[in-house]
Amino acid sequence: MSSKKGLDYVLGIDFGTDSVRALVVDAADGSSAGTAVSAYKRWARGEYCDPRSNRFRQHPLDYVEGIEDATKRALAAAGAEAGASIAAKVRGITIDTTGSTPCLADATGAPLALKAEFASEPDAMFVLWKDHTAVPQAERINALARGWGGEDFTKYEGGIYSSEWFWAKVLKLVENESTAMAAARTVVEHCDWMPALLTGVKDLESYRRSRCAAGHKAMWHASWGGYPPAAFLDKLSPRLSELAASLGTETYTAETAFGKLCPEWAGRLGLPADVVVSVGAFDAHIGAVGGDVAPGTLLKIMGTSTCDIMIGPKPAVGAAEKLVAGICGQVDGSVVEGMIGYEAGQSAFGDVFAWFRKLLAWPARAGLLGLAAGADAAAAALELEDKLLPALEAEAAKIDPAASGLVALDWMNGRRTPDADQALTGALAGISLGTDAPAAYRALIESAAFGSRAIVERLRSEGVKVERVAAIGGVARKSPLVMQITSDVLGMDISVSANDQSVALGGAMFAAAAAGLYPDALSAQAAMRAPIERVYKPDPARRAAYDKLYLKYKALGAFAEKEMRA
Repeated sequence: MSSKKGLDYVLGIDFGTDSVRALVVDAADGSSAGTAVSAYKRWARGEYCDPRSNRFRQHPLDYVEGIEDATKRALAAAGAEAGASIAAKVRGITIDTTGSTPCLADATGAPLALKAEFASEPDAMFVLWKDHTAVPQAERINALARGWGGEDFTKYEGGIYSSEWFWAKVLKLVENESTAMAAARTVVEHCDWMPALLTGVKDLESYRRSRCAAGHKAMWHASWGGYPPAAFLDKLSPRLSELAASLGTETYTAETAFGKLCPEWAGRLGLPADVVVSVGAFDAHIGAVGGDVAPGTLLKIMGTSTCDIMIGPKPAVGAAEKLVAGICGQVDGSVVEGMIGYEAGQSAFGDVFAWFRKLLAWPARAGLLGLAAGADAAAAALELEDKLLPALEAEAAKIDPAASGLVALDWMNGRRTPDADQALTGALAGISLGTDAPAAYRALIESAAFGSRAIVERLRSEGVKVERVAAIGGVARKSPLVMQITSDVLGMDISVSANDQSVALGGAMFAAAAAGLYPDALSAQAAMRAPIERVYKPDPARRAAYDKLYLKYKALGAFAEKEMRA
């Protein structure tokens, strides 16, 4: 069960927040044969979203058009080898997505927004992970879980349910009382719908729902027979238990085959019809394997937000599983089969820096640079934004962390971990008339690093061994200053993968396992892993300065939790 160079290829397809990436990989060694990225057209235009109310929706057509465009272009880039097209040698596909990103669907599992009557209805579209319109609903779920007198169905999800997660979002849709909710017969996660679409599955009984998605975000656990029972869900809304009944009780790991490409999608993608499509999963968990996660390794996916993933052994037979408080869940098989997957993270990371860049570039966006509003103003704004972060980073790198006096909170999009609370907001303290933009930017970087330290400290305090840190994602590869500050704050080495497509590479590893080229995902990882590009090492002097600043960060956070909720 292995592959020879040039014989077998696999596809990792990574649906991110803004675009989908397709990566064609040689299953023998993980080398890239071709790649392409396709941006979501409607999302890029801001359609169906309202940032002021934290509503972020994505149209399923963005996903359909994106996967077809990116896959075909990646295969074209791969070309041919030894007289045969690479496309003809593709054996498997794995799809990862953001999450929880659910959507109301009909009795075939098709998103309602694909129907003409719901084509422009936001409640019929995918509710993106970063949609925080369900904060009150999450609070009610938490109150019920702790006070109803039965099983606490949040206990394997850190003990706190988040507005970013499945049932809170569905409950919000129920209470919106839209015509879409009235028409819905089920709810599909993005990572579950894509494999069903590619394999032509149109009956809910044939859906193989993701263990990763269900366990971390939908309160699924084998010990209580699947999802929370009607006795619990009915106390929130009887509509929830009706929809839960459509989900089944079984879940599957990403190493499991969902099915094979249906004739329609084999034709649309230009692939053989016998290509195996695996069960889907979330991008962080798939990317963790692509980024070389292992027991004792904290794998940080550092992009617009962060997801921090670890794996560890299951408890001995008869022993109780140690519950880790305040994280985003611990699920048997959510990362790889046979091991517990642990998830934590930050709701905003790169988004914090992007917010600051937009803040500074506002005059250009508003047409106040001597240009008329319209295309010229927009072009000037983009040009300015492209130059801002490199310039800020260069100047911020010169600042002594012991001298600035600034401290910030990274909760610009709420707090994911530790102890999820999406009603929290960010802050910047210690400013004076002498504070300039580079100093504020460095304080924001430091706050993001302090958020990472809070996660590590929580994991360790709950008995999870964090012995090594590895990082993947756009921020990890593009910002040496962010990575050095994070290393200094953590007091740990951070290794960065040389592959800028680690999530899609992880998908390719799972595709190779599902297609039978390797016995499991970790075996595929061993053969297909990317080398380490760089290791950041902490500076002892800066570490000491950050120990003092971290105390101020915690004090500011304590104040914000009491006085500064959204």
